[in-house]
Order: sequence, then C-alpha cells, then structure tokens
Amino acid sequence: MNNEILFISDLHISLEKPEITRRFLSFLENRASKASAVYILGDLFDAWVGDDDPTPPNNKIRKQLKQLTNSGTKVYFQQGNRDFLLGNKFCEDTGVTLIDDFIVVDLGGVPTLLTHGDLLCTDDLPYQAFRAKSHTQEWKNYVLSKPLLLRLLAARWYRLRSYFHKRNKTQEIMDVNQDTVINVMRDYNCLRLIHGHTHRPALHNFKINGQPAQRFVLSAWSKETAEVLCWNSTGYKIETIRN
Repeated sequence: MNNEILFISDLHISLEKPEITRRFLSFLENRASKASAVYILGDLFDAWVGDDDPTPPNNKIRKQLKQLTNSGTKVYFQQGNRDFLLGNKFCEDTGVTLIDDFIVVDLGGVPTLLTHGDLLCTDDLPYQAFRAKSHTQEWKNYVLSKPLLLRLLAARWYRLRSYFHKRNKTQEIMDVNQDTVINVMRDYNCLRLIHGHTHRPALHNFKINGQPAQRFVLSAWSKETAEVLCWNSTGYKIETIRN
C-alpha cells in the first residue's frame, strides 16, 4: 500500500492564472492519485467568496477533486487567509475533509504540526486584527448573506487593497515570528512544523528546549514553477511538478 503523503499550499488559483489551474488539475489526476493523502495547507484559491460561486475554474476544481477522493486518495484542506470562507458545501461536493487551523499528524513516527502560516506572523498587527474579526461566525454570515456579484466585486477590491498594503510593509513583518513558532510548537508538543503562507520556501533548523526542531516552509505555485513536499517511509523530498 502506498503510504506517500503530499503537502502543497499557496496556489492562489483564479481565472486570471490558467497555467496554475492546468498544472493543478494535472497534478490531481496524475500525481496525487498515486499518494495515500494530500494536504492542502491554505490559499488554494486566490479568493473564495462562498461555496455557491460557480466562477471558472471552480467547478473544474470541484470535479477533479471529487474524482481523486472517489479513487481512494484522502484530501485534507486547511483554510488560508484567501479562502477561509470555504465551507461544508465545498467539502460535500468534493469529498475533501476540512481541518483546523492547527493539526498534528504522524510522519514517520514524528508528531508534525501543520498550519497555513498566517497565525505565525504575529508582528503584522493590522492583519492579525483583521483576521480575528473576519473569522468570527457573525462576520462570515454577514458576508455570505450578500449577493454573489457584490461578494465578487468586494474580493477584487480587497485583493487590490492588500497589494498596496504589502508594498508598505517590510519583509520581516510579513514573515513568521520565531518566538511564536517556538511557543506554538511547544503548545502542541511538536518538533516538526510544516506551513505555507510566506512564499519563502526553506527548511529551518533550530532548537526547542535543547532539542533539534525543523520548520518546513512550502513553496507558492506560479505559472513557471510548482513544488510539492512528498513524505513516505524513507523520508521526504521536494518534487517539482513540470507538466
């Protein structure tokens, strides 16, 4: 039995990025189908305004995910800062399992903490304030009660505003806070962490209470490159998806 587990994040799929959509659909059909499980650690979509949105390429994504889960591969989805409105209807349509902001899985006998990564960027105070507000059920219900067209227009405006706000922030503010990383890993009793969000793929080695610890940062996908963190009984590798 294939025990390979794949991790991806930050594809930011949208109508304006057909190359990434095509590569992801091919990945689901040809690569993910050979794995026992796939973890999508947030920001699969550049913006998700509700499970009722049929805007292309959403339905193609739903269909291909459903085919994958029907074939026996388990797919787990962790909401990111761009697709945190993704909900139960999407999961029913695709067979995907929605997981919490922090979850611990076993990788080769080592408890491994998974998260999107935005909750680790605690130096970005304005974003953390917005996140706290926007993740309340009251705020989500308010947004999802609006007409779909209005939500789509609002998403475009938020993306534009986010672009200009990021231009005024330092890279350090938008990266994780190492003290937060260590505290969270301590809270979950883990010495290995996998996350995305920062678009700074790397493997960081450090220590927690004198013990060696690791932080894997997943790569964001682009029209030129796409990477997957692959884990099996022999260890891990970074695989480039070329087709």
